Amino acid sequence: MSTFYFIAFLSIFFSILVITAKNPVHSILYLILTFFTFTIHYILMNAQFLAIVNFIVYMGAILVLFLYTLMLINLNKESEPRKSSLVKIAGVIGGGCFLLTIVASLKAFGVSHPVILQNANLGLVKNLGKILFNEYLLPFEVSSILLLSAMVGAVLLATKDPKTA
Repeated sequence: MSTFYFIAFLSIFFSILVITAKNPVHSILYLILTFFTFTIHYILMNAQFLAIVNFIVYMGAILVLFLYTLMLINLNKESEPRKSSLVKIAGVIGGGCFLLTIVASLKAFGVSHPVILQNANLGLVKNLGKILFNEYLLPFEVSSILLLSAMVGAVLLATKDPKTA
């Protein structure tokens, strides 16, 4: 139980560092660490599939893409446009809504009950595979054909036509 609280503390700590970091590259690196702590939480909750997907998709692909994109754009303060007062007011309203949500969630602080799993095999990949390939085989195959056609279309759109070159 103390492992859960330590990882939860690290999750909250790295999340706060994401928000407060002055350098956007450091912020993304802290976000990677935050998602890594989420992966550890998934492992502690016996949800191995979610842990693997979180590790590969979020940490391995999306955040690295964010990092490379952020490193490629120009972040000069001189070229940044000035924010209008309407954007600032919208930010204050959004922050106020977020603060209201935090206060409402803290109202029930300490009233949680531990979740006890009735089935120890609940989050295993084997069970997901059985359901995916038995009950949802047709939608799974249709989505794979859709992704394949999208990939072929993207390759065709990205390649230059030799007649126009």
